[in-house]
Amino acid sequence: QVQLVESGGGLVQAGGSLRLSCAASGSTFSINVMGWYRQAPGKQRELVATISRGGTTNYADSVKGQFAISRDNAKNTVTLQMNSLKPEDTAVYYCNTEGYSGRTFWGQGTQVTVSS
Repeated sequence: QVQLVESGGGLVQAGGSLRLSCAASGSTFSINVMGWYRQAPGKQRELVATISRGGTTNYADSVKGQFAISRDNAKNTVTLQMNSLKPEDTAVYYCNTEGYSGRTFWGQGTQVTVSS
């Protein structure tokens, strides 16, 4: 089992920045990929960005050049730096891990609201 605790969400004006953090505990040795997903009201949950244990990153086209994901394997944390935020970035952001076995875990989610 992997437990995930997110922090860093909040309310920000358009053009502002927020930094989301997620700390993993439990069977962290089993984690391969860590990432962030988001779900806006009335929409499906979507990929934002992922990063492998080796540092390979993957971003949704909508956030490329705007968001940056990073990871500290020693601390079992993953961070999402979000810049130039837009109202359409408003969503609940979820931390996710995928293990080498393919098993996934989710955090409880953190609200990000961008006002225009």
